[in-house]
Amino acid sequence: MAQKVFPGRYTADPERESVTVFLIGMRANRWWKVATVGKVAAAMPRMLQHLAADPAAGMLGYEQWFGRTTMLLSYWESPEHLRKFAADRESPHLAPWRRFMKELAGTGDAGVWHETYQVPARGIEVVYNGMPLFGLAKATVHVPVGPGSNTAKQRMGRTAGTAPAGRPSEDG
Repeated sequence: MAQKVFPGRYTADPERESVTVFLIGMRANRWWKVATVGKVAAAMPRMLQHLAADPAAGMLGYEQWFGRTTMLLSYWESPEHLRKFAADRESPHLAPWRRFMKELAGTGDAGVWHETYQVPARGIEVVYNGMPLFGLAKATVHVPVGPGSNTAKQRMGRTAGTAPAGRPSEDG
């Protein structure tokens, strides 16, 4: 699937005081147990479909990578949104998590992990050069680098909603 590449330098404007960054993944410790590993991996697409269909759930966007260790990087409105999703009996997360804990935790067949970071807007510095929409810019607002955002120091010090000069891209 071809993606539009944006020549030149772009950054992201999260348009909020902070962004919750959530990293989650799985590792196939015993890759030859394909059925077991597949069972764990199969839960994530349902979660992502659920979150994409419900913007009020608070997930802003995500990127994912596959391999022996699989990783999903997601951006959320707040840690409260993330915790609410994780604990919601109606969401497609709680049941698979409980099943994993009951059937697989401690077996060593597959491992799961996550990390959560609450990042203030003034602590965010991103730049994309010759890239399609990606990462935080894809999840929030994709804007060209301009006066006030030319250097990493300038981008790091900006406050929420202070996009650099220029208009957001058509796709952002």
